[in-house]
Amino acid sequence: MSQENVALVQAAYDAFARGDGAAVLAAMDPGIVWNEAENFPYADGNPYVGPMAVAEGVFGRIGADWEGFHLVIETLLDAGGIVVALGRYRGRNKATSTELDAQSAHVWWLSAGKITRFQQYTDTYQARAAAGSL
Repeated sequence: MSQENVALVQAAYDAFARGDGAAVLAAMDPGIVWNEAENFPYADGNPYVGPMAVAEGVFGRIGADWEGFHLVIETLLDAGGIVVALGRYRGRNKATSTELDAQSAHVWWLSAGKITRFQQYTDTYQARAAAGSL
C-alpha cells in the first residue's frame, strides 16, 4: 500500500501545481487534521480540521498573499502509512514583492487511500520576513 500512498501525495502536489484545488481536497479524509509549522503565518488556525478548513485557512490565504507559490519537491520518502516530502517553497509575496526560497518538509499520514493528517516544517523566519510580519 505504501507505493500507492507516495503516488497519492505526488498526485496532490501535481494538482496543487496546476491549480486544481478540488482534486487536492478530494484526496483528503473528511476528518483530516492539518497543522502548519509553529510561527508560520497561517499557523494561527492550527489545527485545521476538514478539507474546507484547509481550503479557506491555508490555500485561500496562500493564493491571496503569494504569487507563484509552490513547493519544489526534492525527495519523497516512503514510510508505509506516512510519506515525507523534502523540498523548498518558492514564490513572491504580493504585499512586499519579496522572494521566498525556504527549506521545507511535509509529513503526510494516509489511511484507506486518503490523507488523514498533515504536518508542515519550514523556515518560518524567512516566510514571516518575506510577508513583512517580523
